[in-house]
Amino acid sequence: MIKDELLFLGLLRESPKHGYEIKRKIREILSVFTGVELRSVYYPLQTLEKKGLVVKHAAKSGRRPQRFTYELTARGRERFEQLLEESLLKLNRPQFSLDLSLYFLHYIDPAVAKRRLNARIYMLKKLIKAVRQAIQTQEAGTDPSLKPILRHDLQMVETEGRFLSQLVKTFR
Repeated sequence: MIKDELLFLGLLRESPKHGYEIKRKIREILSVFTGVELRSVYYPLQTLEKKGLVVKHAAKSGRRPQRFTYELTARGRERFEQLLEESLLKLNRPQFSLDLSLYFLHYIDPAVAKRRLNARIYMLKKLIKAVRQAIQTQEAGTDPSLKPILRHDLQMVETEGRFLSQLVKTFR
């Protein structure tokens, strides 16, 4: 829940939002760049509300049904800053789906392994191109939040590509 807390409190730190706005931002922006995926936004919001970190306001406009806006409390702002600082200092080993496959790589015929790794390198090159384009798009944009994520992703993908290229060379 700590990662979810950081996510929700951070989004509400920007401005008060409806649950749907939070869900849309996670789905359209954050999940693309950070891999964050959530099934529900309302349960975590309810939990944060019970903890006194957010407050829910009801509003009705015309014939539309009543909508709720969630806003960060002072306690929520303090918790967000605490979580952000802790998160920046927490060192977890990155987990890559590839690592498990590499562990069992010796069970695959070397020719098949080489083809599969070359296919992965090809996909990584396409991903590198897409991330570079996204970086150029962000350079022209006004949202500075995604720039460091994109640069970090680019370096990680380029590093994996170099590693796999060296690994493929070991299959003669």
